[in-house]
Amino acid sequence: MPTPHLLRPGARIPALALALFGALFIASTPGWALTEADAGTAPAAIGQMQPETNSDKGAQAAPSAKSPGAGDNQSDEPDQAEPEDQQTPDAVRPQINPNAPLPEVSYDLSKLPPAVREMHDKIIEACKTGDVEKLRPLIGSGSEQTQLSLTEINGDPIKFLHDLSGDTDGQEILAILEMLLETGYVHINVGKPDEAYVWPYFYAMPLSRLTASQRVELFKIITAGDYEDMKTFDAYVFYRVGITPQGRWAFFVAGD
Repeated sequence: MPTPHLLRPGARIPALALALFGALFIASTPGWALTEADAGTAPAAIGQMQPETNSDKGAQAAPSAKSPGAGDNQSDEPDQAEPEDQQTPDAVRPQINPNAPLPEVSYDLSKLPPAVREMHDKIIEACKTGDVEKLRPLIGSGSEQTQLSLTEINGDPIKFLHDLSGDTDGQEILAILEMLLETGYVHINVGKPDEAYVWPYFYAMPLSRLTASQRVELFKIITAGDYEDMKTFDAYVFYRVGITPQGRWAFFVAGD
């Protein structure tokens, strides 16, 4: 899948990216569900996704619901579900079920686990300095490094972010990151390996089910033209930020 392009205010989503997103949207099968944040409430299955290869993490493609070779008359034994630890859903890719219950949206940062709130605040603090280099200790390294692209990136992650920015100092990308973390958030995949708190909440909602006031919030992030393009697939595909319950900055990506 191509590296996502930065959608600056006034820019339009590349037609190729939208076409690829449509193909993925149509081809996907149920694999995971977005869930509500508060314990004790009924799960809100908002989106379902086919587990896929995540090249940034070096992960292999997850197995399908049927074991390899099932149906080939190689064994008389019934199919068995794959073990939970072999399923690796890719939480960075929004896939929306328009008929599922809507997720709980929260703006209350005090409800976040302390480690999540700490990372959230550190990212915003770094953005406010105007120096993209301040993100380096938050991004981490190795297997714990923040995912910054849907495809593999080569070289320094800070340079990658700097080059995404429309200005020469990397401050546009900092502005986008800070802006996203000031929106409402959702808690997804509770109890799963890819559990995360994600900003903005539009990521987990069909665009067709946004209220008028929520669309006003959306237009603070994208243009009306971008919205019309995204409506084709009923999903928000601009930048989103994910933080794990343990406080690791999991991803900051855009695209399909």
